[in-house]
Amino acid sequence: MKVPNRLGGIMNGMLLPRERSEIAPGAVHVPAWLGIERQRAIVEECRRWAVGPVPMRSARLPGGRQMSVKTVCLGWHWQPYKYTRTADDAGGGRVAQVPDWMIELGRQALVDGYLDPAAGDGYTPDTALINYYDDAAKMGMHQDKDEKASDPVVSLSIGDTCLFRFGNTENRNKPYTDVELMSGDLFVFGGPSRFAYHGVPKTLPGTADPQTGLSQGRINITMRVTGME
Repeated sequence: MKVPNRLGGIMNGMLLPRERSEIAPGAVHVPAWLGIERQRAIVEECRRWAVGPVPMRSARLPGGRQMSVKTVCLGWHWQPYKYTRTADDAGGGRVAQVPDWMIELGRQALVDGYLDPAAGDGYTPDTALINYYDDAAKMGMHQDKDEKASDPVVSLSIGDTCLFRFGNTENRNKPYTDVELMSGDLFVFGGPSRFAYHGVPKTLPGTADPQTGLSQGRINITMRVTGME
C-alpha cells in the first residue's frame, strides 16, 4: 500500500507535509495512510457491523458508569475488562469474525509503520474493536492489557480529527505526547510501548470529510491479538 503524506500545517505561507513520526519506541504515527476510497469502503463495512450480529453499544464499566464511546467488536467481544466469544452484555449473540482483508491490512500497517518488510509476518489479529466517537465522546487514559499476547496494536482513524494522548507504561500521568489523528491516519504501538497508557481527550467536530462516507463523528478501529483460543 502506498503511504502518501497528507498536507497539514503552515510555515511562511506554505503547506507542510505531515510526516511519519515515532512518538515513543515502538509507537509510530503514519499520516494519511488510508486513501479516501479505502476509508469509504471501511465505513460501509462498519455500518453493517454496527447493526449485527451484535449491535453497537456503549459498554458499562464495573462501577456502573456507561462509556461515552460506542463499540462493536469482531472476532472476540470485549467488555470491561474481558473478552468472550458471545456478547453477554449485548444480547448474547456471537460477534462477526475478523475478515481476511482486515488481517492483511493489519500486516501491511506494521510493514509501513515500522518500515520493515518482515514486520507483519505472522501477525494475525483475532479481534478488532470498532469505536464510534460523537462530538461529546472521550476515552480516558488506559492500557490495552486484557489480551494474553503482546503483539502490536494497529489503530486506524476515519472521520473527525481527534486529540490522541499517548503516555508512558507506568501510570496515567505525564510524560505523555498529544498527537492529532486525522481521517486516514495510522497509529501502531508495540514493543516497549505496547502497554503504554493512552486516551482521547477530545474530538474536533466538523473536521470529517464527507467523501469518506462519514460526515460527522469518528470511527477508530483497533486490531489486536488476544492470545486466546
